[in-house]
Amino acid sequence: MRDQYYEQLDSIVDDLVALTNGVRRAVSGATEALLNADAQLAEKVIADAKEIDEAAELIEERALLILATQQPVATDLRQLIATLRMVADLDRMGNLSVHIAKVARMRIPESAVPEPLRPTIVQMAAVADQMIDAASRIVANRDVVAAEHLEDEDDEMDQLRRSLFRILLSDDWGHGVEPAIDLALLGRYYERIGDHAVSMARRVVYLVTGELK
Repeated sequence: MRDQYYEQLDSIVDDLVALTNGVRRAVSGATEALLNADAQLAEKVIADAKEIDEAAELIEERALLILATQQPVATDLRQLIATLRMVADLDRMGNLSVHIAKVARMRIPESAVPEPLRPTIVQMAAVADQMIDAASRIVANRDVVAAEHLEDEDDEMDQLRRSLFRILLSDDWGHGVEPAIDLALLGRYYERIGDHAVSMARRVVYLVTGELK
């Protein structure tokens, strides 16, 4: 019975990593749709979000079932609590990918990102991708050192968002109010994706050490 119990715990971790990778693909697809004004891809990201929601719900249900039936303690209990919190982070990241795709869809056939801000958005998307990838590996390996290093990438994301706002608020901005609003929202979406990746990393630190940051 205990072997089956630990297999269930390991399976939940595997599914959590798979969900993280699914979210990473959603964010990448939304970014591609945004930069290339790709209506078909934007629609796919929006439609596929249901699969992320369903996978998140399934992991949550399995974690709650183990909590209710096995009465785990110590590290096992922390793993299940951390799992429930990380599932919430991933669900929100999936929703943010949909928000990005909807901005892309709304401005088609034009790109929602004017040329002067493409490098900033490209870099924000790249940092978000790196952070989600790191979160996946941190969860899989319970890597506390990598979890602490993820904070550095979050600092880079914050700097990029400040850079974006400097451009939007400069006297040289000549692309109008609606694009400025779109880009302010996009900057916030990518920043929040990074924040949720950091939150996942902190859950792993809690799982391994029992300490909350």
